Order: sequence, then C-alpha cells, then structure tokens
Amino acid sequence: MSTLAAKRFILVTGKGGVGKTTICAAQSLALSAGGQRVLVAMCNAKERLSTMLGTAPIGADIVQVADRVWAVNMVPERALQEYGLLVLRSRALSKTILDNRIARSFLRAVPGMQEWSMLGKAWWHTTEKAPDGSFKYDTVILDAPATGHGLDMIRVPKVILDVMPPGLLRRDAERAWALFQDPAVCSIVVVTIPEEMPISETIELGAALGHLELPVGRVVVNGVLSPIFSPGERAALGALPGFEVRSRGDAAIGAARERAAREDVQVECLGRLSRELRVVPTVVPLLFENAATLAAIRVLAGYV
Repeated sequence: MSTLAAKRFILVTGKGGVGKTTICAAQSLALSAGGQRVLVAMCNAKERLSTMLGTAPIGADIVQVADRVWAVNMVPERALQEYGLLVLRSRALSKTILDNRIARSFLRAVPGMQEWSMLGKAWWHTTEKAPDGSFKYDTVILDAPATGHGLDMIRVPKVILDVMPPGLLRRDAERAWALFQDPAVCSIVVVTIPEEMPISETIELGAALGHLELPVGRVVVNGVLSPIFSPGERAALGALPGFEVRSRGDAAIGAARERAAREDVQVECLGRLSRELRVVPTVVPLLFENAATLAAIRVLAGYV
C-alpha cells in the first residue's frame, strides 16, 4: 500500500455504484488537510461532488470547492478546445482549426480522442505552474468512468502511441503514459464494495492494469460493516434451523442471522481480494446516515 500524499496524479476507478466520487471527495479533503492543493477532475459526470462538499454545482470551469480544493466537470468538446489552445498557444489558431468541419471529423476518427481530451486535460493540470514557478496543484484526482469505460480511457495514451505518427499529440501521450506508469508520482485507486460481483470485477481490473504495467496503489473497500459477531457466533447463527417469525424475539434472531451472513460475505470478499491482488485493502465503513453530505465526507476522510 502506498501513501497518496506524495502523488502528482491519482486516478480513481471501479464498478459503477461503489462510491468512487465519495472516495474522491474524502481523499481531496484528507490531502488538503495535510496542506496539499488538490484538483478533482470529473469526466462529463452526473455531478454529485458539489452536494457532498456543500457548494454550488460544478461545471466545465475550474472552481474552488473547499480550502485548497478545486474541481471541474470536464466535457469532451470543451476539453478538446482547451487542449488545442494549450498546444497551439493561440486562441484564434486553435478556434480556426477545431471549428473546421474536416478537422473535427478527423479528430473524432482518432481512436479514443474524446477520452483523451478529458484524460489529457487532467494530466496537463499536473504540469500546470503557478506564477512563482511551483505547481499550481500538488495533486490531481481524476474521478474516472466506471470499470469498462475507465479501463478504455486509461489505455488511450498507449493506443495513441501505437497508431499516431510523431507530433504534438503523440508527444503529450508519451509524457502522460510515462507519468501513469511511474508509481512514485501516480497511483490508481480502485474502489469496490464487499460483495461478490464487485470484488470479482475489481480482481479482473487489477489483472488488466497489471498487464498494462500501471501501478495499483490502493484498493478501497467502501461500505464495510463493523463486525459485531465473532466467527463462532456467526457459525452458530448460521447453523440455526429455519423458523416462522411469531414474536419480537424471533424477529431479532432473524435479523442477527442476516447480519452474521453479511459479515461472513465481507470476510470472504476481503480475504479473496487480499489473496488474488496481494494487497491489504483500505476499509471504509458503511455510514448509516446520508454519505452525500459535507459532515459525512469529513468522517470518511479519516479513513482514506
């Protein structure tokens, strides 16, 4: 397991619905509390980060959302325009080229160009400098798409290196890919929950990232129940015969059996994750109140 405080780029992915944005929000507050300047970049998302951090909705412009934390919800067309401006150094020239119908058709035909427009923008912000020459952001957190699309996005720089001739696009893709493969400055955080299907998908994702020689710096298991039963108690509850609920006592025993079964599933999932990915997962507790609030995100920041 690696500390994330020293990373320039943190890419967060995982199966849809496991709480990736929640973990991004918590991580941004944890890093900013340590003095880091953090940018959270979302990929054309149904934006929920503003609710979690108690701010106005976040759009395609970078806005400050907390002390030392900024955020942006990237849109492919806008991100491509910004990338063109950064590369060409001229707003007029960039507009002339990117507004051209033939040029737009060509760019749409480049494999993964929409994904690169957002991934490349997020990467570029890791290189952005303040007037004093320091990095504008100490860490950029990319809230990447869910597993399948997220993996396709991560692969894009390699695809560009495989198919594009030498030039500005290939140069930047090469620089970005080198950063993504460097565990000293980049970390991929995979978020999951302690259930069989998400754990299986996480293990497959870990294997795919390993094949690409990309560093999985952390596996976060979100929504974990704190155990209230010992292994022996869980076994005893699981061995009870079925019965018809006729009293409050019966209902309590039934609820205890369900809780014990869920704890057994968690133990199995965490063990499987540790064995097959050879990691010690970071466990984030299940909150019984609404997790999409600033108070809840502050609590979760203590775990990531």
